[in-house]
Amino acid sequence: MRAAVVGLGEAGAAYATGLIAHGWTVSGYDPADGPTPPGVHRSDTLETALHGADLVLSLVGGAAATAAAAGAAPHLAADAVYADLNSAAPEVKRDVAAAVGEHRFADVAVTGSVPAHGAATGVVLSGAGSGPAARIFAELGADVEDIGGEPGDAAVRKLLRSTFMKGLGALVVEALDGARAAGAQDWVREQIARTLHGGADTVDRLHDGTRKHAGRRAAEAAAAAALLDSLGERGTLTRAAAEVHRALHDAALAPSDDLLADYAGLAVANIGDARDRMGMLDGGIRPLWRGARAVGRARTAWVRNGDNLGLVRALEGARPGDMLVINGGGDLSRALMGELIAERAQARGVVGMVIDGAARDVAELERIGFGVWARGSTPAGPYRQGPGTIDVPVAVGGVVARPGDLVAADDDGVIVVPAAEAATSLLGGREVEADEGRRRAAIRSGVTR
Repeated sequence: MRAAVVGLGEAGAAYATGLIAHGWTVSGYDPADGPTPPGVHRSDTLETALHGADLVLSLVGGAAATAAAAGAAPHLAADAVYADLNSAAPEVKRDVAAAVGEHRFADVAVTGSVPAHGAATGVVLSGAGSGPAARIFAELGADVEDIGGEPGDAAVRKLLRSTFMKGLGALVVEALDGARAAGAQDWVREQIARTLHGGADTVDRLHDGTRKHAGRRAAEAAAAAALLDSLGERGTLTRAAAEVHRALHDAALAPSDDLLADYAGLAVANIGDARDRMGMLDGGIRPLWRGARAVGRARTAWVRNGDNLGLVRALEGARPGDMLVINGGGDLSRALMGELIAERAQARGVVGMVIDGAARDVAELERIGFGVWARGSTPAGPYRQGPGTIDVPVAVGGVVARPGDLVAADDDGVIVVPAAEAATSLLGGREVEADEGRRRAAIRSGVTR
């Protein structure tokens, strides 16, 4: 029997290894430059990987599931089973089924830890192709529940389970992070271990897995919250869990202290030129005093006009190297911060603030050397009643800033660089800087080009 595994990440590798151990011939396809599991015949094209496959396993992630199915459809054998193991919303599963043909489609919801159990991880299946797929997963040693039904039915059960499991993982991370800050990590970890089946091993698995797979699990928790909404149920805690996972993912991508230091002195204009002028805030957001410069990691807040509760909460959790980025709705009626908040920020290692709104105490800000880039200033103080949201994507000066993005600011203004592109943008900015130096020298020597 031949199988094709589309997506050779951690889960894809585990299933490929399990199939090979049970005598299957396995081909694989993944455009990403990652390792190939031993025994897998890796193909350069999807068409080659799918040739002659009796079973196709899709493990590309929910965001790419529909595109992968559309690419695979023309190359599937007439009697092939297409099993989609991606965590995704029910409507995504239905779109995948429509792309590959509902008669061959199996919606596979994985209900355990693949790193821990490999191809024997428990599954729930639905769709017209669930029967043949269920027999294969049972042969691999999995606890199989074939519920029949339609594409997306298994996904519904997976997402309902995720409302608990992803929330539990988020709670474990938050509790242990808080315990570490309070110097009580061992005591709190023991308390959690006493409560959970599996004890300390379960605590570690939830904590480490949540951090390692935060990006994928953020999307899964968000899909679970959307499902609850569609069912007329409140998804308050599930949305909060999605925010925790998203923040963990963003923090993992955030620029290092060394990278921030490498940006020091690099002009915002040069960074912008290297990025084709993308990410530069509009000219209405200006430094409140000349000579201010800062480079930091975005710590974001979204506040009601004239109310700084979200800013204060963002500051409470800020770390050295952070730059507070505040969507204040462009409101100039009340200042969201002033000298006292600036001094608190400096004490926490915050390098500056970018505010789509107003600030005050400009002379004092300059005196203490705290850079603030804002739309204006006013002596009127803020409200502090809320609401306010922190650690979410915010729009400032016409640009979206996400937690962990790199923010650079100087006399010219502000630029936001996505965290994943910070290293390459540094190289590009330095090259622009060097080119300007060469051109300047040529002009001074009387040579023009």
